[in-house]
Amino acid sequence: MQYSEIMVRYGELSTKGKNRQAFIGRLNGNVTKALHEFPALRMHPKRDRLHIDLNGEDAEAVMARLSKVFGIQSFSPSVAVAKEMPAVHAAVRDLMAATVPNGASYKVQTKRSDHDFELDTNEMNLNLGDMLTDARPDLVVKMKNPDYVLRVEVRREAIFLSTNTVLGAGGLPVGTAGKGVLMLSGGIDSPVAGYLALKRGVDIEMVHFFSPPYTSQQALAKAKQLTTKLAPYVGAIKFIQVPFTEIQETIKANLPEGYLMTIQRRLMLRLAEAIAQKRGALAIFNGESVGQVASQTLESMVAINDVTTMPIIRPVATMDKNEIIRVAEDIDTYALSIMPFEDCCTIFAPPAPKTKPNMDRARYYESKLDVDGLMQRALEGITITEVRSSDDYMNENMALITELL
Repeated sequence: MQYSEIMVRYGELSTKGKNRQAFIGRLNGNVTKALHEFPALRMHPKRDRLHIDLNGEDAEAVMARLSKVFGIQSFSPSVAVAKEMPAVHAAVRDLMAATVPNGASYKVQTKRSDHDFELDTNEMNLNLGDMLTDARPDLVVKMKNPDYVLRVEVRREAIFLSTNTVLGAGGLPVGTAGKGVLMLSGGIDSPVAGYLALKRGVDIEMVHFFSPPYTSQQALAKAKQLTTKLAPYVGAIKFIQVPFTEIQETIKANLPEGYLMTIQRRLMLRLAEAIAQKRGALAIFNGESVGQVASQTLESMVAINDVTTMPIIRPVATMDKNEIIRVAEDIDTYALSIMPFEDCCTIFAPPAPKTKPNMDRARYYESKLDVDGLMQRALEGITITEVRSSDDYMNENMALITELL
């Protein structure tokens, strides 16, 4: 079936009142970025719908990308027809023949924004229902829970027909809830936290700490590939890699073993805050889940959070591991996350880290370090790249990841 457009219905935007237009504008921008590989598309954002003219582009490929854009309730591939009933009848017959199998149940549902059109909604429903009774006697009319709904939208420019409604990703358009940075490790939890932040409209940038030669190029490529898995939800994500070797070596050489993890996390958080402030972010996100590891007890969180007043948001904090894994599988990050490349969170990990570190002791041990100098050198060494969801980028990362497997 050759569709002419995809009709997008908004999600939570309907509750945003005076901010509605800003939300629609942001969603339109996000859709445009997500569909950048389809140059013939044309976007037409309206108050109640976003219309995407296909202009010959592959509807299935476009819808696959569209399904990951937050802020969309549902969308339908549609056929545009001139506002003449003989043409509408012919188009309905073709559409039903292509999409509705023999013996299926259906109903006609019309919406009319062009009130000058000759038929009102009830008359249009009856007209098309009568026509289909003659043209497709195999079909069964069913007003409640039919197998298919023939949706008819009568607008100024044309009449639009569809039989397929696809659920969207829901949530809010990314960027409408402000900007944050996500502390991205190579594990299971932080990509899920990033996904949940994006779903609530937060525009995130990834902050990844790496410690060569203790962490490999494969570990770095894995973190970028995890970012690539999330990029379709927004179009592109900035990936900020922070050199952390000197800090980890200095902490290990000078501080008691039980506090290595606590001080290391405090320095990570200090760096994340500095990057967030420089990048205009309002909050720090991470993948901590209460009680999952030593650094994620409430006592550890208090001792680590002591270094910043910036909000720290933990989307998976109260989820158990199986719940997090289910989301990771749904967003296709799980298989990547369990690949055996150590990140800097696991190297130098002491055999018995403090699960209830004392905050005064943590401050004392940290005071023995040249924190300002360590941070300055780390910040001077950061590298920022833009990660997109293109196949070439994904293939390049995967080739590096699998090189030594």
